[in-house]
Amino acid sequence: MGDDAGRADERPAHRVGVAAFRAAVRPVSNAEYDAFVAATGHEASPFRDDPRFAGDERPVAGVSWFDAVAYCEWLSSVSGVAFRLPTEAEREYAARGGIEGSAWPWGNDAPQSRPELRAIVSLGQPHVPGPECANAYGLRCMVDNLHEWCSDWYAPDYYASSPQNAPTGPETGRRRASRGGSWRHMIKFNRLAARSSLDPTYRYNDYGFRVYANA
Repeated sequence: MGDDAGRADERPAHRVGVAAFRAAVRPVSNAEYDAFVAATGHEASPFRDDPRFAGDERPVAGVSWFDAVAYCEWLSSVSGVAFRLPTEAEREYAARGGIEGSAWPWGNDAPQSRPELRAIVSLGQPHVPGPECANAYGLRCMVDNLHEWCSDWYAPDYYASSPQNAPTGPETGRRRASRGGSWRHMIKFNRLAARSSLDPTYRYNDYGFRVYANA
């Protein structure tokens, strides 16, 4: 986990263990989030009717950390499966797709050099997750499209004291950790070890989430 050649908050690179878990193939979609809103009366995404974000299969954008947690709790109640957000360690493990030591899920080639990703590099909006974005685990859009919330509090120096077994982040904080790329950044793809964070109450148009569960 981490990258000694990356930014300061990615250091030191260190080995951690996580228990077996399950990850959704793709981020939660507009249609899936609409079902939650209809069933619970929860506030809809503020970007739902914007043409750039519309479409049932596009990932829902503009959800706060608290919105994402509420969705997981609702889905757990109707499915009988304890869905949740991932820890930051689980999120990086899933994004790597079984490949260690590389910058991206496919290796070290820059995203713009890969023909199947060039259309995404030029987009100015979220896109429907497709097989061109899948890693070796079959998980789509793990380093592009939207930042995805993690369960951890964020601290830039956490790796200096992170436990080796199933780290869950600092006990307290002001920002929640997130991972993945962003459609609105000049560089749409984030390296596997790159970390980001945000106030958990904010609803940015490049923030979404996907669900995880214990195996």
